[in-house]
Amino acid sequence: MQSEDSFTQVTFHYVNGESESFDIPITPDAFQQQLQDLLSQPWLTMHLFDRTVLICTAQVMKVEVKPPLSDLEGQGVFPEAQRVTALTHGAKA
Repeated sequence: MQSEDSFTQVTFHYVNGESESFDIPITPDAFQQQLQDLLSQPWLTMHLFDRTVLICTAQVMKVEVKPPLSDLEGQGVFPEAQRVTALTHGAKA
């Protein structure tokens, strides 16, 4: 049986407002190493136990990854960012 850290949860948010999540059986570090190449592919293929899902990357607006990919660095990467919600928006004032 694989441990929880050998899986990476990826959520794709599409331009039509829908989203879906997948548990991918690779470590977050391995996923991070493939990330740039994955996002440059026109299609991603997810083989599930009962079907295959093809994802058109041109229709993906946002990708969320759990656990966080904390080793990403460089231009356009903002460490220690915090998401602002309706509950936290006025709390810092």
